[in-house]
Order: sequence, then C-alpha cells, then structure tokens
Amino acid sequence: MLVRVLGSAAGGGFPQWNCGCPGCRAVRDGSRPCSPRTQSSLAVSADGEQWVLINASPDVRAQIEATPALRPDGARATPLRAVLLTDAELDHSLGLLLLREARSWQLHTTASVHDTLREGNSVLPTVRAYCPVQWREVVPGADVPLGNGLTYRAFDVPTTKRSRFGTERGPGRVVGYRITDVGSGRAVALLPGVQEITDEVLAQLQDCSCVFVDGTCWRDDEMPRLGLASKTSREMGHVPMSGPGGSLERLADLRAERKIYVHLNNTNPVLLEDSPERREVERRGFEVATDGMEVRFHHDSTR
Repeated sequence: MLVRVLGSAAGGGFPQWNCGCPGCRAVRDGSRPCSPRTQSSLAVSADGEQWVLINASPDVRAQIEATPALRPDGARATPLRAVLLTDAELDHSLGLLLLREARSWQLHTTASVHDTLREGNSVLPTVRAYCPVQWREVVPGADVPLGNGLTYRAFDVPTTKRSRFGTERGPGRVVGYRITDVGSGRAVALLPGVQEITDEVLAQLQDCSCVFVDGTCWRDDEMPRLGLASKTSREMGHVPMSGPGGSLERLADLRAERKIYVHLNNTNPVLLEDSPERREVERRGFEVATDGMEVRFHHDSTR
C-alpha cells in the first residue's frame, strides 16, 4: 500500500493569500526555513496504478499535475477511481467541482455529508450537471472493499462545531478512515479533522502502522492570540497539538511506527523548521507532513 500526501496545509494553504502572520511572511520572503503547502488531501493505492483520494481540496488540479502517478495515461483515462470525504468542509470538497470533466467516478460519504453536498452547498448537483457521480454511503464500522486487496472502515469523530449550512445532523458529520491491506493486515489511519481525541477515537488508532492526524494548530488559543480570529482551535473543530488533552499528549503512547501531522494551519509554528515547537514535535516522535511525502507499506515494514 502506498499513501501520498497531496496537500498538507489546512484551508487557505501555506501561505494563505490574505494572511501576513509570521509563518506566511517567512515562506514568502525566505527569512526562515519552511516550505509552501497546498490544501489537505491524501491519495491511497494498493499498487501505484489505481488511486483513491481522501478529500478533494481546491488545489486538486495542481496536486494531480505534481503527481505523475495520478496523471492520465490515455485520452481522458485517469487512474482516479473514487473520492472518500471525511466531512463536507469546503477545503475538503470544493475539489469535486474540478473533477467534473471525468467520465464518472465514485463518491463515498456519510449520509450527513451527502445531505450537505446536495442541499447545503450544492456542490454535488453542480458536479452531476457535468458528469455521473455514483454515491456510496459510508457507514461507520462497516468494512468496504476498495479493490486490489484494500478495504476501508470509517469511524465517527464527534464534533460540536456549528454547521454552516444547517444540513449536517447527528453522527457522521466528521469521520476518520482506517485503510487496511488485507494481505498483510497492516492499516493506516487518516484523521485530518478531529475536535477531541476521545477514548473511542483513540481505540481506532491503536493497531495502525501509521497515523495521519489533524495538526491544525499548536495552541488552542493560537488564532485569538495572533488577532486573526475569535475562535479557538477546538471551537473550529480541531484539537490542538499542545496543552492538556492535546494530540501530543493523547497520542504519546500510540505504538504506530509513524505518526504524521497533516492539515497544518498557516499560523502553526511547527511549519517553521527552526522553531522550538517543531523540535518538540520531532522529539516526541511525530513528523510534520510536506506535500509529496510518501509512505509505502510492505508486509514487514514502512518507509
């Protein structure tokens, strides 16, 4: 199994077009070591030939062009077979509009996310005006074959974040995914958005070889401290890395071979490679994703 990070930043990317925070200034002027990033999305494949997207960011076209394995291999022939959404956030779903030239593809979402895409922000009717989209309902806890020896299982990620469109109801507003190589039994967890790492969420990660986890903010009050927003990280639906109940604390004993932060907000100081926060993350055995990062699963190791 191969997992490729197409985009590692949160909504707006890094730098964000309308932001002059220390990180965005540094990536623009080169004053500190850091790399630009596109908006969060991952691609998964069993063989490097047929691919599934986990979220479709507004940067999906550029991400496909930057990834030779995702480019067409014939006239309108594409190796992309399906898109799995973790939620209906615009930075995870607007890329669906850019896939409208496809002949057809499958969309896997929960019923709650489907309702939002259909009735709330109208993304799905717009795409369907251009190409057929086959919807497959994601039911947390059910094992679903992806082909070529891969399966996925979604798990519910509780959130109290306000629904912008008023159509997201009950469980399934946000999910994570466990993708398993049936032959080896090895699994990767993909969790780009999580408000709290509850015991139930933690249980889903315990036996995974690799975990890609929400790294939006370093501190819970990061945005208010910078004068950029009034909401805390948790109020925006994202557990902070540091502090009591933060992901560094909650995932400290997780025995995954690799623990990788994705969905990094432009304000997060770990994006600056010389920052003390970055050193602390690495000291604790975590990695900070970059666009283009790959994790390959073999039957006895990862790299």
